[in-house]
Amino acid sequence: MNTAAPTLDLAAYCRDTAKRAKEASAELATLDAEIKNRWLNESADALVDSVDQIITANALDLAAAPGYGLTDAAVDRLRLDADRIGAIATALREISMLADPVGEVLDGFTRPGGLQILKKRVPLGVVFFIYESRPNVTADAAAICVKSGNAVILRGGKEAIHSSRAIVDLLTATAENCGLPAAAVQLVSTTDRAAVGEFLSLHESIDVAIPRGGEGLIRRVTAEATMPVIKHFDGNCHVYVDQSADVQMAAKIVHNAKCQRMGVCNACESLLIHESIAAAALPVIAKRLQAESVEIRADQAAAALIPDSVPATEADWGTEYLGPIISVAVVRSVDEAIRHINRYGSHHTDAIVTRDLAAAEAFTAGVDSSAVMVNASTRFNDGGVFGLGAEIGISTDKFHARGPCGLRELTTYKYIVKGDGQIRT
Repeated sequence: MNTAAPTLDLAAYCRDTAKRAKEASAELATLDAEIKNRWLNESADALVDSVDQIITANALDLAAAPGYGLTDAAVDRLRLDADRIGAIATALREISMLADPVGEVLDGFTRPGGLQILKKRVPLGVVFFIYESRPNVTADAAAICVKSGNAVILRGGKEAIHSSRAIVDLLTATAENCGLPAAAVQLVSTTDRAAVGEFLSLHESIDVAIPRGGEGLIRRVTAEATMPVIKHFDGNCHVYVDQSADVQMAAKIVHNAKCQRMGVCNACESLLIHESIAAAALPVIAKRLQAESVEIRADQAAAALIPDSVPATEADWGTEYLGPIISVAVVRSVDEAIRHINRYGSHHTDAIVTRDLAAAEAFTAGVDSSAVMVNASTRFNDGGVFGLGAEIGISTDKFHARGPCGLRELTTYKYIVKGDGQIRT
């Protein structure tokens, strides 16, 4: 991998990087699963053996963090120690144990004229992955892309550039030792934001762009990309407490969805509650949230039932807080809850708490999100939890992938047609 600062102009550097990735993708598409798995396991070993080296690089990022104005939560996500590096290595080993999707026969049939038709899973090709400043994502994304037969160009946040470079250098060294092309994994070595635009113009070499981050990044990539985009958008997730809900169950689910990890995309950001159960349930739910120092921004009806709440504004209904704030609204029906979610939500994950089968069915049919939960926390929308294995993110798109985006979602298919001399007349 070329990690040195580019000596050519930016456009030439980006074209060369994408060209190298395209060439590597042709090799990766037919690479034996055993070789990919060996690379994953040897990379895991290299990470563990290089803990001090990675921590030294990470210290440079941490030292620069105050200058970027990072929140405490963002600095924590940036920080690496021996345990976290060990967890990254474990994730690589787990990916090595997943079934290789490449070459899977999805369908097969013989036509009346004798043509044998197979539908087989194949890699997408070259993935341009733009993501936030989390060093573990660097390793995860590289592993998932290569395991699914794709070359990847990684463009992480500038705040983690030293950590990401240290990780990718190790991945690249083991790739060459294991027989993978050197350009299977490339890290964009410049932090110049203009590089993103250059890469987004290179549809001849890059097959798909996958942005994972804030609204500004997603909108920019969607507007500028000349190749297909799989978006991993905001997680403005809702829990709706229906009139038939068990109050204690509702309190438990809302507390978990909001408080178990506040800074992740499948955390609850908005609570909706049916007016007929609000008086009984809201004080119980609010007490548990306020015990965790969660600020409650309530509409007028909810505020009357929640001491120390803050009046909600229109902006609150569409905000992903990623922190100790939740918006709360009282609704008159499950249909009103559905309309609210489809208007303000991000199509990520939404949940209903109910004992009414008809309400549950209406909610799951009506809410337009990648995952809809019934009597379960929004926190369960995760590839590992679903038994799908590792994920590169959670797609809020409808094409090409939706929901947890793992190995299979980084593939497409082609038809193999076998004959014995047939011609069309």
